[in-house]
Amino acid sequence: MSRPPVLFPLFAGLETLPGVGAKTARHFAQMGVERPRDLLFTLPHGVIDRRRRATIRGLALPATATVEVEIGAHLPPRRKGGPTRVLASDAEETFQLVFFHARGDWLERQLPKGARRLVSGRLELFDGVAQMVHPDHILRPEEAAELPDFEPVYPLTAGITQKLVQRAAAASLARLPRLAEWIDPALKAREGWPDWHEALGRAHAPQGPADIAPEAPARRRLAYDEFLAHQLTLALARRTLRRGKGRTSRGTGALSARVLAALPYRPTGAQLRAVAEIAADMAAETRMNRLLQGDVGAGKTLVAFLALLIAVEAGGQGVMMAPTEILARQHLQGLQPLAERAGVRIEILSGRDKGRERAAKLAALARGEIAILVGTHAVFQPDVQFRDLRLAIVDEQHRFGVAQRMELGAKGRAADMLVMTATPIPRSLALAQYGDMDVSILDEKPAGRKPVRTALVSAGRYDEVVAHLRQAVAEGRQAYWVCPLVEESERIDLTAAQERFAALRAALGEGRVGLVHGQMPAAERDAAMADFVAGRVRVLVATTVIEVGVDVPDASIMVIERAETFGLAQLHQLRGRVGRGAAESTCLLMYQPPLGETARRRLEILRDTEDGFRIAEEDLAMRGAGDLIGTVQSGLPRFRIGDLERQAALMAMAQSDARKLLADDPDLVSPRGEAARVLLWLMEQDRAIRLIAVG
Repeated sequence: MSRPPVLFPLFAGLETLPGVGAKTARHFAQMGVERPRDLLFTLPHGVIDRRRRATIRGLALPATATVEVEIGAHLPPRRKGGPTRVLASDAEETFQLVFFHARGDWLERQLPKGARRLVSGRLELFDGVAQMVHPDHILRPEEAAELPDFEPVYPLTAGITQKLVQRAAAASLARLPRLAEWIDPALKAREGWPDWHEALGRAHAPQGPADIAPEAPARRRLAYDEFLAHQLTLALARRTLRRGKGRTSRGTGALSARVLAALPYRPTGAQLRAVAEIAADMAAETRMNRLLQGDVGAGKTLVAFLALLIAVEAGGQGVMMAPTEILARQHLQGLQPLAERAGVRIEILSGRDKGRERAAKLAALARGEIAILVGTHAVFQPDVQFRDLRLAIVDEQHRFGVAQRMELGAKGRAADMLVMTATPIPRSLALAQYGDMDVSILDEKPAGRKPVRTALVSAGRYDEVVAHLRQAVAEGRQAYWVCPLVEESERIDLTAAQERFAALRAALGEGRVGLVHGQMPAAERDAAMADFVAGRVRVLVATTVIEVGVDVPDASIMVIERAETFGLAQLHQLRGRVGRGAAESTCLLMYQPPLGETARRRLEILRDTEDGFRIAEEDLAMRGAGDLIGTVQSGLPRFRIGDLERQAALMAMAQSDARKLLADDPDLVSPRGEAARVLLWLMEQDRAIRLIAVG
């Protein structure tokens, strides 16, 4: 399959446009514009009112004005290096056109005395005289039609001017092919959207500020096109995963009954609902591809384990993967007691397993004696063979984009896939990042989880905080002390953590304070964690390595130093480390005054709510989508026109539309299906196109 010829003119080099040479093309490339297509999707972000006026009289200055004038005297500079002034008279007023460093002969040619000219630019009062410094436009009356009433303003980079972009965009628009419609006709009519070529024409020729707003029909339509292409790609990926013949895995309920009976509490409604959704997916013929999204402490581990038990009850095996070894070991700690209750063998496989020990584990796995395996990505090395793998659970932490999920599915082992994330994700981002998946949400706290009292404390009150800690330790409580991320450099963070560790040890007593940080050898770090879990150490000083998943029920105090340097989601994750046991828990956010507006708002949101989904929505509003997930490593698409923060509903529409289109026309051969293929080429979704070819 190759690009349809109708799109060739849009994918030619920029040099094929009039007035764009090799050097200009290089400047354009700095803006991410390499072909006419990219220019078409680089929309103006502003508009200047260039409507003609008879006179500047009565205009509230400063303002942009466009007016026809008669050129008067040229006044030479009053001092060396000063500006040249040219008098200009409209129907009622006279004002000055001001030029710095202008060559006299150029001015004479442009503005001959007694000639009529249309001038447009910013008019300001200077010492009571109205002046237009370097007009944006000087036109002869017969050229006046070239200046639109509203002039689009494009984003620029060094070496590129507005006029250049305007000319190049106009030339690109002149090449627009007529393409068949890929949007569902009923939806297009309901939304009042223009055709594609008309939408681009309107977007590049705004008739006022309303036309550059994201809500403008032309812009919404073009954003929808981007979202639809993205969601078609995800829907095709989802279909490919599902086409891979699944295995039906039906649990007997025998093992899970033992686990549930031994639990000291009843699972929440959300947990039971998620388990039921997973069980239904696993029993189906198609492969499961589900996201389990839970807030901090919503009980994902139990849901994951009950899912793994379904695979075991059905006669197969399950695997749980974590991004790092420390997390894999933590999963093992969390699952081990549950596995003992169920009478199921669980093992961990990591980079530390060498030689004989590794060989013995692999043999037991291949024989099916190990029912559940926990590990890092190392479990996907070729020598790791399962007897009958039915469920793979990936603990996400945003390290897995759609591409990696597809690779995992392509292992061909027909295993069902469950991806877990502890980061509540706003709906629009979930749709953009996980649109290929079905989603289960854990939005209830398990019974017995006490709310965490959160307070803001200025760094000046350090001594009070230490005194509070001394008292708490005397009462037998445990605390985390998280050190700031000072620089991007771990070395400096480390010094800060070591100094804090020394200071707290001096204040609280030698053996009572431990330290963990990212630079420690894994064995030392595990030992320090083990001391804290066992209660030998009462206060654990840490860098953010403890952000994810550490579970110490007795820890009831969390101190976060320089809290204003952390992101909202990160603070929410850190706070989630306390409040897991019976004791009342506190989280102290220590900040360095004075706080900026954004930092204050971040900390106040955290103080006022424990709802991770609300926090995530706020975080998105404050930081923007790319920032929230760290676009580079997230597999989150970059949209040129669509705006994930403000157009979540549009993304949801695109998702249901894409899924419906593929359900009605799986091979995209109907007229609308063919048009959708052109859209995928236009939006450079080559991966999706390969999937249709495979499909």
